[in-house]
Amino acid sequence: MRKVRVDLGEKSYDIVIGYGIEQEIIDFVRQAGFSQKGLLITDTNVGPLYGRKMQKILEQAGLEVTLVQIPAGEKSKSLTVANELFTRAIEAGLDRKSPVFALGGGVVGDLAGFVAASYMRGVPFVQLPTSLLAQVDSSVGGKVAVNHELGKNLIGAFYQPKAVFMELDYMSTLPQREIYTGLGEIIKYGIIYDEEFFRFLEENQEKVLALEPEALTHMIARSCEIKAAVVSEDEKEAGLRRILNFGHTIGHAIEKETGYVRYNHGEAVGTGMVGAAYISEKLGLIGPQEFDRVQKLVAAYKLPLKAAGVTVDNMYVDIFHDKKTIGGKVTWVLMKSIGEVICRNDVPEAAVREAMAAVAAN
Repeated sequence: MRKVRVDLGEKSYDIVIGYGIEQEIIDFVRQAGFSQKGLLITDTNVGPLYGRKMQKILEQAGLEVTLVQIPAGEKSKSLTVANELFTRAIEAGLDRKSPVFALGGGVVGDLAGFVAASYMRGVPFVQLPTSLLAQVDSSVGGKVAVNHELGKNLIGAFYQPKAVFMELDYMSTLPQREIYTGLGEIIKYGIIYDEEFFRFLEENQEKVLALEPEALTHMIARSCEIKAAVVSEDEKEAGLRRILNFGHTIGHAIEKETGYVRYNHGEAVGTGMVGAAYISEKLGLIGPQEFDRVQKLVAAYKLPLKAAGVTVDNMYVDIFHDKKTIGGKVTWVLMKSIGEVICRNDVPEAAVREAMAAVAAN
């Protein structure tokens, strides 16, 4: 078992990572000072596998838990579904100290967190991420949101959980594609912060893809350590935290252009990282060797180097609707080396379009 501390003063919390961590969850709930009633939100993929099991664990800790299952998929991350959850919370008699638990992937975590942040102006929130992507990305750092028809994650808040528990036994039922999508974000951490971690991913591909317990625990814990270090310095994305968006500018445009259906988040980010590395090389920030290492690792972990169903013109328009765009200027996270990135808002349009053309499958 590994613990990672997210240091945010009064809002600090622990991330617990390991196999068979039920007792840690029970002990935490018993001493947390929650009200007796809680809400456990999951989806139609995870619920049938682990919903009742987690409900029983929370009941062992002394809670009276209402289990709610939402339809799996990005479409559930909406104000409509959030309103249904508010209704369930009110009907169940939840008060201001009633905890909301998110059992599932990033959609469940973002949605449940948004509900927790908004219900009665904020109730306790606990993340129980079951996908590799959610474990290393959306469950850490306190970003919660729902989508709008004009863009992803445009309605939300910064709202920190009270704790994050990652039960690695649940990984055994994760579909192969979901493993690859998590690896997209994991590769990102090596590029933006830790060349040694990037090298670990290069040198341990078989162990990583097989989810060998030691390799799995290490890569999740190291990813969380990096994200926790960044978030601790910049909780609300005023500066340093922007580096976590490496690969996301083009990645979000790919997701939008393909209706959030063809590519999942980690796949789009994988392609987006290749695009960002392309711009970095084009501007002379990195050499061909670094660009090649990024491409090779993205491909080795079964992530697409190119995106189908997109056009350069449409993607270029999309990046100006991204929430990282301020005053009509797009903030690009670009590589200085493997392990170090910089933010630039002066990237020429020609370089952006050339990179988009390079990652668009014709």
